[in-house]
Amino acid sequence: MIFECGPDGADLQVCRHLARLLHSSLEIVPVTLDNKPKLVAECGSAAAKLLSEGCKRIVIIWDLYPPWRSNRQKPCRKEDRKTIFSSLSRAGVDALQVSLVCIEEELEAWLIADGRALSSVLSRPAHPVQVRDTKKPEKTRKPKTHLIKVFQQNGHSYVDRIHAKKIVEALPDLTRIKRCETFVRFAIKVTGRVP
Repeated sequence: MIFECGPDGADLQVCRHLARLLHSSLEIVPVTLDNKPKLVAECGSAAAKLLSEGCKRIVIIWDLYPPWRSNRQKPCRKEDRKTIFSSLSRAGVDALQVSLVCIEEELEAWLIADGRALSSVLSRPAHPVQVRDTKKPEKTRKPKTHLIKVFQQNGHSYVDRIHAKKIVEALPDLTRIKRCETFVRFAIKVTGRVP
């Protein structure tokens, strides 16, 4: 898997945990490329290296937001895909060996889907918390900002590389996160079947 985060980034931690929930025998070899511009430009050489080391399948995962182009134009999945496929082609990687998962809008859309997991992470013995599910998490504008507010309202500060994994580890099941079409796509690309 190739990610747009650092070595201890939330995207890597969350996707690794979810992939293992979906298919416990998967061996995941992560490559982190720090940010979206670097991911779309350098994913081809990273994929070529992974394939040469024996990986059977490559999944490239990135967030649609935030915008990164110099003129701050609105993010465009089509443009991201075009640039990624160009990088793969330059590196001699067969695009059929690679699956793309663009998370709508950010990873936090997956994390706000299940209020039970959020409640579990935010609750303390003397202070139980009840957080509602977000029914259409991928329609939520700025899901990371939304999650930060939920944490603040309950006396906590959200730190993605700490709390994102805790939230997915607290998921009692995958029923509510499956409301996210991009999670379902991730699951299909990782396991070859609908979760």
